[in-house]
Amino acid sequence: MEQQLKGRGSQIQVKNRFLANEYTIEHIEGVDIPYLENTKTEYIAEHPKKIVNKVFSPNVPFMYSMNPYQGCEHGCIYCYARESHQYWGYGAGLDFERKIIYKPEAPQLLEKQFNTKKWQVSPIMLSGNTDCYQPIERKLKLTRELLKVCLKYKHPVSIITKNSLIQRDIDILTQLAKLNLVHVSLSITSFDNKLRSIMEPRTASVEKKLETLSLLSANSIPTNIMVAPIIPGLNSHEIPSIVKKVAQLGALSVGYTTVRLNGEIAEIFENWIRNTYPSRADKVLNQIKEINNGNLYSKGKNRLKLHGETSYLIKNMFKVARQKYLNNKSLPEYDLTAFCRPNQQLSLF
Repeated sequence: MEQQLKGRGSQIQVKNRFLANEYTIEHIEGVDIPYLENTKTEYIAEHPKKIVNKVFSPNVPFMYSMNPYQGCEHGCIYCYARESHQYWGYGAGLDFERKIIYKPEAPQLLEKQFNTKKWQVSPIMLSGNTDCYQPIERKLKLTRELLKVCLKYKHPVSIITKNSLIQRDIDILTQLAKLNLVHVSLSITSFDNKLRSIMEPRTASVEKKLETLSLLSANSIPTNIMVAPIIPGLNSHEIPSIVKKVAQLGALSVGYTTVRLNGEIAEIFENWIRNTYPSRADKVLNQIKEINNGNLYSKGKNRLKLHGETSYLIKNMFKVARQKYLNNKSLPEYDLTAFCRPNQQLSLF
């Protein structure tokens, strides 16, 4: 069944657990559902006091993250960040894709952070939540300006994206790479463009993602490929072919995660899979429950621990592919000693 709202991942609104009221459809005739129309994306300026956030989760490999945007127009149906949009007073469904919060002072806030005497150099993830190269970045250029600040202070930065717009900033990334100050993670979920266009409707095509990997590699920008998320019954069978291809195009490492349907995302995803792939829905949902010990999402500190035969097959398939195509390859270490404060150096004279 085709999606009703073109270019959107979620087709529903879901209740924000932090709000007392919610939008509902009271009449089947649809006379009261303007909120579910495919309205234009709205961009909302936010003026926070800081841009760098300390990460306290034991399940992530970095200590700090910065997010110039909240919400994401890419519309990936599975995105774990949907849940966080509720903290801003919006919904995890359609609101996440069309209520985009941006932080215009982000570059200035980062520079202020670097000039703080207590700041200790540690790689910062750009972004840890929503994509820093989503469509509005083409106009606002917040990510590009943040990268300029990192280059100015020679500070290590890690980027994760699924948008080919990162090609625009290869000039800055090349300079950072020469100083061992950058890693790029490019997300490739599937080689099936039909599945990609339905599952993550406003991301770059498969061809553009592979082109991006080739360009990054040609410019000696160390790149990791995230085959993520793996959704059993939808894209899990593609692991070997994806790993083989990205290795040929110059990826230095690969990683994967399985789909995480935390909070309200479970409702959004189930609505999507039952309407988009009705004949496969039960199989996919049951396999997701299998790897999460009977639930669509595992909670607590062991939430990334997988269970069952399906998880074993995914893990083994990935392990074999990585050993076969990427053996003895890895991302270079960051140079944590290059950091400098240009303004303080000038003050010495």
